[in-house]
Amino acid sequence: MALFKEQSLKIYNSMSGEKELFTPITEGNVGMYVCGPTVYSNVHLGNCRTFISFDLVFRYLKHLGYKVRYVRNITDAGHLENDAETGEDRIAKKARLEHIEPMEVVQRYTIDFHNILQKFNNLPPSIEPTATGHIVEQIETIKKIIEKGLAYEVNGSVYFDVFKFNKDHHYGKLSGRAIEDMIANTRELQAQSDKKNPQDFALWKKAEPQHIMRWPSPWSDGFPGWHLECTVMSSKYLGDEFDIHGGGMDLKFPHHECEIAQGEAATGKNPVHYWMHANMLTLNGKKMAKSTGNNILPEEIFTGKNDNLSKAFSPSVARFFMLQAQYRSILDFSNDALLASEKGFNRLMDSYRSIDQLPTSSTSSFSVSEWKQKCYDAMNDDFNSPVLIATLFEAVKFINSVKEGEGKITDADQELLKSSMQAFIFDVLGLLDVAVANENNSEKLSGTVELLIKLRAEARNNKDFATSDQIRDQLLEIGIQLKDGKEGTTFSVD
Repeated sequence: MALFKEQSLKIYNSMSGEKELFTPITEGNVGMYVCGPTVYSNVHLGNCRTFISFDLVFRYLKHLGYKVRYVRNITDAGHLENDAETGEDRIAKKARLEHIEPMEVVQRYTIDFHNILQKFNNLPPSIEPTATGHIVEQIETIKKIIEKGLAYEVNGSVYFDVFKFNKDHHYGKLSGRAIEDMIANTRELQAQSDKKNPQDFALWKKAEPQHIMRWPSPWSDGFPGWHLECTVMSSKYLGDEFDIHGGGMDLKFPHHECEIAQGEAATGKNPVHYWMHANMLTLNGKKMAKSTGNNILPEEIFTGKNDNLSKAFSPSVARFFMLQAQYRSILDFSNDALLASEKGFNRLMDSYRSIDQLPTSSTSSFSVSEWKQKCYDAMNDDFNSPVLIATLFEAVKFINSVKEGEGKITDADQELLKSSMQAFIFDVLGLLDVAVANENNSEKLSGTVELLIKLRAEARNNKDFATSDQIRDQLLEIGIQLKDGKEGTTFSVD
């Protein structure tokens, strides 16, 4: 029997503001969509926290036995500066400043995004569609909304009519906003004069002559609105109604609010059953921002080349640190917090590795089966990773007691403890055992250097001293020193 039939998972639904029992639309199957990055710069740590949070969700749903279709988009067009209705496309601006093609910008930062998430040991999504790959579908959706009378065209641009939509629907229900309050807090801007109302948002924008990224449409040569992309790609791959939609807290309004309005306008259905939002990451108690310098890139954490940290930290330690806070909580990133997380991470891994060496007895002084259910209870409570980690440390305390001869464990419980810790540490939390990885890398390094030593010896025997010296010198450049002696050649790594 699948685990999901035994476990009762509750998810905090941003729409209701409550934890709700998770019941997928189709039993045993889950459709999940998460808003991906706009690929115009290196992915920042706050974004990584969001994607790690939803990787945890993805991993746990799979662990429970669900067949999950996880869709995460790449925004490679249509996202204007400051999330506004006017101004330059972020990718086009970067391309103009660097004198390269927009798709070169997209390629460069999409690769960076994938590399960083791979280092954090995130699982790839089932489908990763791009906005530019779905222009035709976006145009067709706009046509549907116009036919319903909920959008209008002005001077080649198409806008969603929020007031008209709000007569029969509630625009603002996700963020808890009333249309009257939005009107009272809005100032009419000259650049927004094409719109009937300031609250209306763009489905299609006519491209100015200097705008690089443009596509033909029935209304103008232009580009799609940022909000529309997610509505189209989520419905194409998950259906008009699907289970989970996730993203950062900052996307709740207006982005996700607009997605709901577009979906309901186009299909007449409520597009998403469970809305999930991950909270922000701060640095030394302040909001992360490139403009203030209070910012750190993931690669700077892994290399230690930054002004905020005293040393380098592995991606797994950084991931472990982020999972020590519940995804809906604000988390502050600091040197002290990472040092503490590293100690905890090492303790957890040391204990896991020592389970096989524990002396066994005829009885156990610790109920491993009850402890295992506590681990599930933590994750079933809206993916509460900090409580799961605290529960894992209960097992660490027990393992230490057995080592010291104060606790007892049976052969069966030893096996259950090992398999359960393996499942929650590696499969669910997605951590990697850094020591084992380093050991494997050390073996690979030794093998590679020994091969080069053998090639160098052959070169010397053939009196090819140029090649021999080149091998020695280039190894030295990367910190590997060869030492020739009577017993042969050895090496050391600086």
